[in-house]
Amino acid sequence: MPRLFTGLEIPSQVGFMLSLKRGGLQGARWIDPENYHITLRFIGDVDHPTANEVVHALDRLAESEAFSLRLGHLGAFGGDKPRALYAGVESNGALAHLQASQERVLQRLGLAPDWRKFVPHVTLARLRGCSAAALADFMAMAGRFAPLDFPVGRFVLYSSRDSVGGGPYRIEETYPLAA
Repeated sequence: MPRLFTGLEIPSQVGFMLSLKRGGLQGARWIDPENYHITLRFIGDVDHPTANEVVHALDRLAESEAFSLRLGHLGAFGGDKPRALYAGVESNGALAHLQASQERVLQRLGLAPDWRKFVPHVTLARLRGCSAAALADFMAMAGRFAPLDFPVGRFVLYSSRDSVGGGPYRIEETYPLAA
């Protein structure tokens, strides 16, 4: 049974720049740059017939327009018990539209709605045993986050193995966006 999600790839030069933030944070398990991505919609474990339906249903979204994204800040999930450090995506209408379109198409297939609020980001590290104070110190020491811009010309359907932290991720299908 494949575990699927849709996402955006991170260009290698952007991934390299993000990887420079690695290190110096106790309790961080750093994500390998080749596994950086922006999740659009987690689908989960599905049977093979459903996976085939997903592949074909997502084809309908290829008419969406290509766009550009900007990673503009560091952030964290988890509040007083931080669980992830990420690079956040600045607000983007085209990205929000693409994600909402995927949500609608996948719900029409009978998949349950994603209960999480869509917060587009690139996970840099998973955190365990890292205090909020240590994370705040790390983020202050990391200094100014120079924005990273890149074009988005396609989205992808990824599969992952059932493991802690996911990766490695495999591209199962690509969906080019209209120029």
